[in-house]
Amino acid sequence: MRIPALVLAATTAFATPALADKVLYQLDDTHTAIYFTVDHIGYSKTLGIFTGLEGTFMYDTETQELSDVNVTIQADSVNTFHAARDGHVRNKDFLHVVEHPTITFTASEGTPTTDSAGTVTGELTILGVTQPVTLEVTLNKVGDYPFGHKREVLGLSMSTSIMRSEFGMTYAVDNGLVGDQVDIQIETEAMNMSESS
Repeated sequence: MRIPALVLAATTAFATPALADKVLYQLDDTHTAIYFTVDHIGYSKTLGIFTGLEGTFMYDTETQELSDVNVTIQADSVNTFHAARDGHVRNKDFLHVVEHPTITFTASEGTPTTDSAGTVTGELTILGVTQPVTLEVTLNKVGDYPFGHKREVLGLSMSTSIMRSEFGMTYAVDNGLVGDQVDIQIETEAMNMSESS
């Protein structure tokens, strides 16, 4: 969702919680996966992923304040590991990527529940329809990356569920061939962009 999300950034040595500033984090697209499952006629769940995405957000580790979450997913990057099915998912029955090339998620704040978990409620837009969606967010790890860019990195896991019919995607819902509920998981590493690499 480079995406959406939550928890912990760095402040200067002289900053206090009251004066701390939010810093910019960018999703590392090489270490971000947005994947989903949806019921197939009750027999099994079909897995899909999106491989084209970018996202940023602002976060303050001292105050746990989140803002300016912006995630863009390229709809035609969907991959369900079957070429014919991928073509169907991209057509007007589902994502209609010709008319709606992107899926977006934006949010202006989050709600921490512990030092390492919280929720982010924002607006998800699919097929030009915008609905509120709440992500459950867990901070897995925060620390300087051990090689490469060596920036501070937040490791985040997120999950949510949506009803695709609420976005106008009603194909095969009434006859039960394809489930209405879509369960979404996001795994990401977000880099602190205020630090030099």
